[in-house]
Parts: sequence; structure tokens; C-alpha cells
Amino acid sequence: MSMPLQRGVSGGVRVSDSSDDLRDSQMKDKSDKEGHLTLRFPFAFLFTSNSNTQSTDPYSARTRHRLMLLFLKISLVLIVVLALAGSFWWTISISTTSRGHVYHNYRRLQEQLVSDLLDIGEISAGPTRWKELEYCSVDSENYVPCFNVSKSLDRFCGPGGSRQECLVLPPVDYKVPLRWPTGKDVIWYHNVKITADEVLTSGSINKRMMMMDDDQISFRSASPMFDEVEDYSHQIAQMIGIKNDNFIEAGVRTILDIGCGYGSFGAHLLSKQLLTMCIANYEASGSQVQLTLERGLPAMIASFVSTQLPYPSLSFDMLHCSTCGIDWDQKDGLLLVEVDRVLKPGGYFVWTSPLTNARNKEDIKRWNFVHDFAESICWTLLSQQDKTVVWKKTVKTKCYSSRKPGVGPSVCSKGHEVESPYYRPLQMCLGGTRSRRWIPIEGRTRWPSRSNMNKTELSLYGLHPEEVGEDATNWKANVRDYWSLLSPLIFSDHPKRPGDEDPSPPYNMLRNVLDMNAQYGGLNAALLEAKKSVWVMNVVPTAGPNHLPMILDRGFVGVLHDWCEASPTYPRTYDLVHADNLLSLQTSQRRSSCSLLQILTEVDRLLRPEGWVIIRDTVQLVEAARALTTQLKWEARVIEVESSSDQRLLICQKPFTKRQSI
Repeated sequence: MSMPLQRGVSGGVRVSDSSDDLRDSQMKDKSDKEGHLTLRFPFAFLFTSNSNTQSTDPYSARTRHRLMLLFLKISLVLIVVLALAGSFWWTISISTTSRGHVYHNYRRLQEQLVSDLLDIGEISAGPTRWKELEYCSVDSENYVPCFNVSKSLDRFCGPGGSRQECLVLPPVDYKVPLRWPTGKDVIWYHNVKITADEVLTSGSINKRMMMMDDDQISFRSASPMFDEVEDYSHQIAQMIGIKNDNFIEAGVRTILDIGCGYGSFGAHLLSKQLLTMCIANYEASGSQVQLTLERGLPAMIASFVSTQLPYPSLSFDMLHCSTCGIDWDQKDGLLLVEVDRVLKPGGYFVWTSPLTNARNKEDIKRWNFVHDFAESICWTLLSQQDKTVVWKKTVKTKCYSSRKPGVGPSVCSKGHEVESPYYRPLQMCLGGTRSRRWIPIEGRTRWPSRSNMNKTELSLYGLHPEEVGEDATNWKANVRDYWSLLSPLIFSDHPKRPGDEDPSPPYNMLRNVLDMNAQYGGLNAALLEAKKSVWVMNVVPTAGPNHLPMILDRGFVGVLHDWCEASPTYPRTYDLVHADNLLSLQTSQRRSSCSLLQILTEVDRLLRPEGWVIIRDTVQLVEAARALTTQLKWEARVIEVESSSDQRLLICQKPFTKRQSI
């Protein structure tokens, strides 16, 4: 910082070595006098009395004024030089720790400068650079990239399957969903794409639990249909041998519900502390996944017609299929092999279908194939009642080697074993048998203690209690901060919605939460410990470390995903989207196939109107994201995390913009 100061002295004040007296200087030109003043004269001039100056001063009043300014400038330069010299010696004398602190503050000043320059750049660029994105056509109200591209049920994210670079508007009559738990039983008819005929002609028990009521669809918990689900759940517990319907004591916490209807089975099991993930094929209308999500229940589009599910091996305690539309006898049992892969040792496969109680020759043949194939992969048939069958997966890997030669598929070799496949083609081999996570569900810690793993459990994932404990402590503090930030905004800035009561904040203000970079699942754990009425979709990016097996073993739900591709869900899914250091992770990839704007546009598609986005990242990336929010039409504000941190929070809200009715 000394160089500019030196340039300022030499350029602003020219020092003369001449000792000419006053009479010599009077003989020079006036302009030359003003440019070559001695240092002695200005000081003498300042201390000369008024009478003397009036009689002998050859300079005009204007010249005296210039000399006064010159004196002030020189004084200021001297003060600055002295201050800098003192600061320099003080810096040398301070300790190493203090020097690090000063350097950190210097970095903060640099980052603030970058932020200011970005602001200046935005203003100077004007509307031509930060042009707002256009709205998508009405056909895109329920558009799902990677699934809307063909009649096939398979996912396709190649050329032609990419997402649209426009903003998806809600339907004309869309309304903000009712708050939880009211929204579990009542949803707005126009918020989802379904016809009255689809409501009336729904076939399974789960689907029949719907009633049309003006502009609402009701899932009446007091109806006879609810009693059917209660009886069905009780029947399954009895078939397994569970007393008092206590699935938790049997080691069951997470359930994968294949072809879940509209989520009524999972909604019922919530009261038993069970977490059910609904998966179903993409459906253009009457979507099981869309209606389940609208009710505030976990769901995603997934199909294993030809590819493996984006879950690790040994992920779920139970798989359930009630008239789910999958022909398990097809493809030589390949689909049952995928069920076996994601099922934990000792887990249960529950299948309800007319085929299990077959009468004609063709159906009997199909049933016999499923029965024999299940036995060949070491499943034990626990019970069969009416149309429901329950199998239990083996807990002993020795069972596979003790089979007769040629019976059932072989165990996957090390070359084919992938713990967390990402839409890989289905494999006709038994996976997970070599995993350190091969632990029977009865031998695992019961829920809710399962969410807080001990030292032995963490060692399975190469983690230490100290780092996970510190992570948990940080997330508890973060959740408190998030709620203190969001509560006044939500309850002060927005009117009460139709049918809502006014709960005391922050109770049930959010339900569906997406964590785009879940890491250890710390946000999910902190929200549950704070007794927030939410469920979290824990996404582990393919670009980073894979902690998804640990997240699922903690009793949460999650999925592996590449954020340069569209998420397997419908528009308007989540109330809150959270991204902790996701931008840093994505930008660290040398050959990222997507831009920051494309990722945020996908977030906009996933977000419900008036939904919230929390981005935590470095100052530079947060400011870059904030600049893009103008194109997304989001309201945004940057918040400093803490004085000693080089990170910032970006809090955004998506506006409730309606399409004009024609």
C-alpha cells in the first residue's frame, strides 16, 4: 500500500531544493510560481501576521488559498505515513494466531470487494445480460424431463430428454397446499393432474380411499376404507409374527412401497413411526407419485423395467407390492433379483395379488415360478393368507453357497458388485453379499436410536464419532437459525390460506424438504430432533462422496442423483430446498455438463409456489447465485452466517405467479 502513497506525494507536491528568497520568486511567471513553491515559504506564510502579508505579500488571495490546501494535503500525507508505519510495526509484533486472524479479515475485505464489483457489474450490464427466463407453455405444468420423452417407462436423460430452460407455472386454479397434518387427508383437486373418472375407477384398496368433494380430494381417515388399511396392516404384522403391530421391535423402520396407489398405506404407517418411500412409474395423469407428494408423503418416480434403482444394496427393511402392476414372473425373475438387492438381510417382501391365490392353469404356472424362484434366492415363505404372501430374506450368506449347482442366480463377482449403482442395467446376480453392511435387521439398533450411530456402526463407513458428532452439533445450530429466519417471514408476510388455522410458529410451516447435498444426513437428523413435522429427501450427488448407505441405515430416505440431470419427480414437489456447499461441489468438477443457472432452474421446477430455497456456500458462489435469482424472478437476500466465517446464506422465495386464464 506504500506505492500509491509515494505516487501521490510526487505527483501532488513537487519539492524544490532552491533557496531563492522572496524577491527572486517575484521575478518568475505567475504560473511558474504556483508550480515550484518551496516547503519553507508555505510555512512562513502561514505564520506571518495579517498586516505584514497585506503590505509585503506578492501573491494574490487565490495563491494563499492554494498554499493552505497544499499544507493540509502534506499534513494528511504525513499522518497516513505515520499510521501505516505504526501499523506495520504492530503487525510484525503480533502473534502467529493474530496474524492469521488479520489475514482472514483481509480475505473478507477482498470477498466484499468481489461482491461489490459483482453488484456494479449487474447494474452496468443492465437488463440485456440478466434477462428473466420465459414461462413454459401450459403443456409443461406437469412436465417431467427424462420421462416425458417417449412412451417407454424407462428413464432417458440423453439428448432429447434434457430439461426445459423456462419457468413452469402452476395450473390456473392452483392453491397453496393445506398445512400438515390436514394436508395428509385433504388436497386441492386442481393441484394435481387427475380426472374424475380416474378417481372413481381406482382399483386397489389404497386408491379407493379417495372421495371427490367440490374442489377437494379427501382421503377420509374415518371412512370404512381406512379400516381396510388398518386391518391390512394388522394382517401383515400377524403374518410376520409381530405382536401389537410393533414393526419397530421387529427391526422394521424404512419401507419401499412399489406402486403405492396414492400413499394411504404409508400414511397409515406413519403413526407406527415407519417411513415409507413410494415409487411408481411416470404417469401423465392420475399419477400415484404426484398425489402422494401432494399429501406430504415421501415419493419419487422410479421404474426397474430395465435399470437398477438409484439406491444402494441393502437399503430397506421391507418391500411392499399391493397390486402394483409388476409381473414378477417375467424376465426369468430378474425383477425379483433387484428386490433382493435393495432388501436388507432378514427383511420382508410383502406381495398382495390375485396371482397368489390362482385358480386357472396359466396363473398357477406363473405363481409356481415366483414361489420357486424366491426359494432359489434363499427367501423363506413365512405365511400366505388370502391374496397376501410374506417372504423373509436370509440372514446367512452361506445359504447361497449351499444351494445345488445351477439353482438360482449366482452371487455377484467383485467386478460386477457396485454398492450404489446409478441407473445401471439390471444384473442377474445377487448383490450386497460381500458388503460390510450385511447385518440382519433384528441385529440393528432400534429406531429412533438408530439415527445416532455408535462408534462401531460408524466404523462400517470409515467415519469417526468426533467428525459425525461435530457435524450433528453444527446442524442443530443451523436448524435453529433457519427457523428463526423463516418463521417471521412466513407468518408475517403472507396471509392465512383457505381452511388453515393459525398455528404458533414455527409448527408445521414446512412438510416436504429436499436436501440437495445431504452428506451424512445431518439436516434430517436435526429437524427430527427439533420435532419439526417434516420429511427429508436426502440426495447424495454423484459428484461427491457417497454417504447414501449410511443415510439409509440411519433410518432416513434418500437417493443418488446427478444434479446436471432432472430430478425424478413432478413440478411443485417441495416446500423447502436446501443446498449446503452444493455449488462448490458442482463447480469443482472440471467437466461439468451444466451451468449454475440450469441447476437453479431445475430447483424452481421442484419448488412449490411461495416455497423457500436456502443456499449455504462461499461468498463468491452465493453472490453468483443471487445474481441469477433475478432471471428466476425469486426474492432473495444474502445473510452473513457469522463474523468468522467465509460463507454466506442465500435465502430465496419463489413467487406465486398464476397463468392468466383464457
